[in-house]
Parts: sequence; C-alpha cells; structure tokens
Amino acid sequence: MGTTGRGPVAQDPAGGNGRTEQESSAFRRTLAGLRLTFTSVVTGAAASAVVVGVILGRAPVFLTGGGVLLLLVLIGFVAGRRSPGPDAPPVTRTALARIEDLRATNGESADVPVEFRLTVAPEPADGRPAYRVVIDQHINLVDIPAYRPGGTAVVEYRPDEPWEVRIVTRPTPEWSRRAEAAEIDSAPASTLVENPGLGEGSWCVLVLFAFLAGAALVVLLFRGELFASDDAAGPASERPAVTSSASASVSASVSRTFTTSTTVSGPSSLLVLGRMRETVTELAERAGTSDVTALTVQERRMEIRGDSARPPAETLHVQMLPYELFPALVREARTTLGVRTPESWRIDVAPDPGAWQGVGPRVRVTVTGEEGTAHLDADATARIVERRPVAKAG
Repeated sequence: MGTTGRGPVAQDPAGGNGRTEQESSAFRRTLAGLRLTFTSVVTGAAASAVVVGVILGRAPVFLTGGGVLLLLVLIGFVAGRRSPGPDAPPVTRTALARIEDLRATNGESADVPVEFRLTVAPEPADGRPAYRVVIDQHINLVDIPAYRPGGTAVVEYRPDEPWEVRIVTRPTPEWSRRAEAAEIDSAPASTLVENPGLGEGSWCVLVLFAFLAGAALVVLLFRGELFASDDAAGPASERPAVTSSASASVSASVSRTFTTSTTVSGPSSLLVLGRMRETVTELAERAGTSDVTALTVQERRMEIRGDSARPPAETLHVQMLPYELFPALVREARTTLGVRTPESWRIDVAPDPGAWQGVGPRVRVTVTGEEGTAHLDADATARIVERRPVAKAG
C-alpha cells in the first residue's frame, strides 16, 4: 500500500498496544454487563419475594425481599451521592483519514448529519494498522464542500475503542498541512471495525430477562403454596369441587338440631388464607343460622353442628372467630409439640363460657403422627393458653 507524505502503517493486526487497549475495553464492558445482569436477577427475586410473602402471609419471606430491595436502593443512593475525583478524559489520538464516501442524511438545519466511510491511518508510533470505519457526524452546511470522496481529513480516534472516530473540523495548521500533502490508500473492506457492544435494545432485553428469571426462581421455590393460593383466589368456576352433606331433625315443638358439613377436593387446603371464612359462611347459609354448638376443621373438611334448644351461652357465633389466625396455630402445633412427622391435624371449636375468665369459645388444635397425638388450646383471640405435647416414652 503506497502513500506519500503520510500513510497507513503495515503491522500485524493482532499486535501492538491498540489490541491490548481494545481487549481491556471489552473486558470492562463485559464486567459491567455481568454486574447489571446480577443486579437485575437479585431485584427480580426480591420483588417476587415481597409479593409471595404478602400472598402467603409469610413474614420472613416478605421481610427478606423488602430488606434486599431497600439495600439495593441504599447502594444506588450512596453510589450516586459519593463524589470521586474527576474521571480522566478518554485517551484520543490524532490521525489522518481517507474519505471513502459520505452521504448527508438530513438537510433541515445548518448542521447536517453526514454519514462518513473512512480509512483511518494511525501514526506509526501508535502501532496500529489502517482500518475502515463508518461514523455519523454533524457538519456545518458551509463546510460540507471541503469534504469529498478521495480527500483527506484530520480525525481523532480512541485506541481502546477504534470505532469512536471524530472528524476534526478545525485542525491545527500543522495537521492541515499534513492533510493537504498526504495521499492515503484505501484499507481493505475486511478491516472495517464496528462497536461490538450490545445495543440499547439488547441491554433492555437482557435486563428484563434477568429480572423475570429472578422472580421465577422465587415463585418456583414456593410453587406448592402459591398454586393452592391461586386456586382459592380464582373464579368460582375454576375452584375445586365442593361436596356437601346436611342432616337435620326437628322435634314436635321447639328443638331443631342440625349437622352441616362440606368436603373440599383437589389440591387446595382449608389452611389457605381466606378459605376457612369463605367455607364457614357457606355452611351457615345452608344451616340458616350462624349460632352453632361446635365447629370442626380438617385439611379438606369442615363441619358445623347446632341445636336450637341450647341457650345462647352454650353456642358460638361462627362469623366472629379469627379464622385468619388458625393456620398459624396449626403450624405451631405441628412444629412445637414433639410430633416430628405430623400426618393429620384437626381444629375443634366449642363454647366454653366458664374458661379463661369468661372468654370463650375454646379452640383446640390436635396433631397426630407416628409419635402420637398432641394438643394445643387457645382462646377466642387465638392466644395459646395451654400445650399438651406428645408424652415421652419411658
């Protein structure tokens, strides 16, 4: 490749400081992309944990997710407020370039955006061979005639990112003389350099995918409980089938006794938040009264019993019970009473006007497993008043 005055330097494209600087820049971009991806995954998982904690009523899950989100916000705030020393400006080099072609893309203002195809010929001391690049730059309409295909222009480029090239519209007298005297041969089309980084659209897709992946991970960890919650919260046509049975006997004059029960089939459980209150409301509507003498709740079965001959002190109003606290009582009984492998549980609620200073009814949770049977008693506010763990053999 011949030149006069100033031309491209023929060197091994794989060697020289330019390649090292370019690799360093690529490493920094990769590291920044990994940090962004990791932050997106953690943010998605934390946000999902907050939602899952609210749906399932799991305070530890909610607090963990909220704490991570708060930590990320604080890190971002501190990083934005700290005042490091001024960043060093990017290193640029001045060189000559052959204008292979140019095309104005718009002509509605004094500064016209022009697309240039250049052959950049770095200085021999830069250790970089000539290469091609395509750039877009605004050029004043008056100066456009100074740039023509085959002409020479003074440019600045970044050794670490050679695709970052800018035409110097007002070069120094020395560089102007060199540009007038130099004749630069075109570099091969195979030397065209482009920005290897991801575009803005690709970054957005990567961030979104990482966020969704983090959220999906938390959902998978709690999929069993969440699917049960979804069944309970879904439309009536999609809920598990409910079979009911009722029996009643009426005496000749004033007494009426009844037993109304319902069995829930499918994967859902009565421990799902809101399911107990919904089910007992349906049973009370079938029975025609909310005043009953006993209530029994199992994993997928609920039963109420009543007797109209009983005085009000010997009945309980099923709508006044704290059903939202019953799942916590069941968890407490299954984990603290010595039943390591609980197989079944049952809640029995009955009037007890004389117990615990007149605060009734009585709530008893019974847990059964291989180790035996254990009981936990609570009052009408779900406050535990007595524990009866499994008796130790001995």
